[in-house]
Amino acid sequence: MIDVELPKTWVERVAGYPADGGPPGAEWVRTVPGRIREAARRWGLDLDGPPRTGWTAIVLPVRRDGEALALKVTWPHDDMRTEHLALRLWDGDGAVRLVAADPGAGLLLLERLDADRDLRTLPIDAACARAGELLARLHRPAPESLTAHAAYLAPHLERMATRERVPRRIRDRTLGLVRELSAAPGPSVVLHADLHYENVLYAADRGWVAIDPKPLRGHPGADLVPLLTNRRTDLDGRSFREAMRGRVAIAAEAARIDEDDALAWSLVMAGLEASWAVGMADEDALTHAIALTKALDA
Repeated sequence: MIDVELPKTWVERVAGYPADGGPPGAEWVRTVPGRIREAARRWGLDLDGPPRTGWTAIVLPVRRDGEALALKVTWPHDDMRTEHLALRLWDGDGAVRLVAADPGAGLLLLERLDADRDLRTLPIDAACARAGELLARLHRPAPESLTAHAAYLAPHLERMATRERVPRRIRDRTLGLVRELSAAPGPSVVLHADLHYENVLYAADRGWVAIDPKPLRGHPGADLVPLLTNRRTDLDGRSFREAMRGRVAIAAEAARIDEDDALAWSLVMAGLEASWAVGMADEDALTHAIALTKALDA
C-alpha cells in the first residue's frame, strides 16, 4: 500500500481553489491519499520516490512489475477533463504515453520521463524550434469531443470587456481581432493549449515529448503564446520586440503555421493574458502582457 505525505505548500495552495466544474480544492485535497491508495491497489503500483507537484496535480514515481511509471492525480477542473482523450489520440507520438486512466477520479497512469530535463535546458531559439516541431505532430484533426477554442474564449472575452484596468487599446484590439479571425477560422486541430518549456520532457526512447495538455480544438496559431509568456527575461542580447517576434517566427516555421496567422493569434492570446493578469491582480504578469502586445502588434 502506498502511503504518501502530501507536500504542505501544495496542499495549502490547492485548498484555496474555488470550485471549477468539480469540488473546491479544500474538499478535494483531503481525498487525495485515498485516491492514491485506490490507484495503487487497482493498478498494482509501488512507490518509487518522492512526489512532484504542479499547480493542480501531484505526480508520484511508481513501479508496476518493475516498470517505471508515473501516477498523476489532478484536482478536477474544466481544463483537465479531456487530457486523457488527447493523450490517447496522440498515443505517444509527440506526447507522454498514457498507460491507464480513470478520468472521473482524476487519475492518469503515465510512462516515466526524465523530470529533470525539460526545454529550459536548451538555448531559447533551440527550445522554440523543438516546441514547434512537437506542435506539428500534435496538431492533428480534432474530434468533436474536445471543447472548441472559440467556446473556451467566449467567457474570458466577456470578462475582458468589463475590466477597466485592461488598457483600452489592448481590449479593443483583442476583441476586434477575434472578430476578424472568427470570420475565417481556418483549420481545426487538437491544441495542447499549455506548451511552455517545462511541459516538454525527455523520453529516452524518442526524445522530447509534451506533457500536461489542456486540449482544445481550434486554429494552430493559438498554441504559441506559452512560449512567449515564459522565460520572460531570456532575450539573448536582443530587444524585447525582436526576441518575442523571433520566438513566434521560429516556432511557427517548425510547426508549419503561417507566420501572419501565428502573430495574429499570439496577439489575441497576449491580450487575454493581460485580462487574466488583471483578474488575478498580478502586476508583473500584466506588465509583461502589455509589453508583449506592443511587441507583437508593432
